[in-house]
Parts: sequence; C-alpha cells; structure tokens
Amino acid sequence: MTDSETPAAEIPARLAGVAARVARAATDVGRAPGSVALVAVSKTHDAEIIAPALEAGHRVFGENRVQESKAKWPALRARFPDVELHLIGPLQSNKAREAVELFDVIETVDRPKIAEALAAEIARAGKPVRLFVEVNTGAEPQKAGILPAEADGFVRHCREALGLDVAGLMCIPPADEQASPHFALLAKIAARNGLPGLSMGMSSDFELGIQLGATHVRVGTAIFGARPPLRP
Repeated sequence: MTDSETPAAEIPARLAGVAARVARAATDVGRAPGSVALVAVSKTHDAEIIAPALEAGHRVFGENRVQESKAKWPALRARFPDVELHLIGPLQSNKAREAVELFDVIETVDRPKIAEALAAEIARAGKPVRLFVEVNTGAEPQKAGILPAEADGFVRHCREALGLDVAGLMCIPPADEQASPHFALLAKIAARNGLPGLSMGMSSDFELGIQLGATHVRVGTAIFGARPPLRP
C-alpha cells in the first residue's frame, strides 16, 4: 500500500458510505435505489486493496488497462466468480481479444476500428459482452470518444452493420467545465437512440450524474483513496 491509499481495513466502510450516497441520490429523484450500478474503480490498486471490497459483497469493478487487469483479476475471479468487470479506459484494437476474454462490459468503444475488432473477437469467443459508446461531449482534441454529432451514426453502425450489443453511452466531461450540460447532452443522445445505459459521474460528481439519469457511476477515490503512481 502507498501512503495515499486507504488502509484495507477502512475500505468496507468507505464502500458502504458511497453505496448509501448512490441509493440516496437515486431516491431523491424518484428512482429505485437499485437502479444505479456502482462501478468501483480499482485501477492501479493491488489485489490486497481490492479484496476487502469483494469480501464486503461488492461485485462491479472498473479497470483502465488490459495488461494490469490481466495481472490481477484472474486470481481474484477464481475466488469471486460472480464479479462483473468493466473496462473504462481506452482500448487499442490489438488488445481486443484480451479485452473480450477479461471484461464483461467495455465502456470505451469510440471508433470504427475498435468496434470492428470487438465484433470479430466477440463472434470468435461466443461470449456476450455489453458495450458502451464513449462520447467526447466536450469535443476535446486530446480525449478519446466519438464526437456528439457523429454519435447517432456510429451507434447505428455498431448495431446494424456489426451486430454489437450497445447497452449505452459513457462520457468524461472536461475537467474545467460544469458537468451537468455534458451529462444532459449524453442523456439526450441516449434517449434518441433508445439506449438505456448511461455511465456518467465519478467521485466528485456522481450524485449529479444520478440526478441526470446515470445508470452507472464510476467511483474510485472515494472508496480506495488516491491512486498510487502508475507502474511502468
């Protein structure tokens, strides 16, 4: 454990606190408490930090990198086989096979090359994988995600041409802007495409995301503490 991480013994209580806030935020806007999935973002944290959350009964986790996930999750899943693992970081097409093998949900489908690679690997593996299209709601040039103006056509291509199970949309608003217009835009795009899933909101703004329709919130720091430095 690094100095910035939460001690393992504190994680169940922190997790329970975040889960209670998720349920309360849903109830406050007239939604069922169980209508929002809490994706515990365990990226860069070692297995001994993740295990207390698993032992407390949590089963939905998010990871950023295929290689990191491959190193720690097979052993954890041997102990907790009902885990649902989400890829929430960028995916390269040459990692599509490993991603399909490792993950149940891939939230960062953002360009035709990735969609086509995933379609081929899902067909090869015969494994159902739910997909979210990542939308670059702020049109930030340095950030991944399909542009909002191109989202409808891309979703249609994924569904109709590639036969992919597009479950919803995901976004990461610009760090220096209010999140609410971005969440509202994502919800609007999802609604007109008949997509039920909205992955939006992180540790600092997940309650706002829930108010605006999030079905999945991605929370790491509030559960596990500050992330340790990335390994080379």
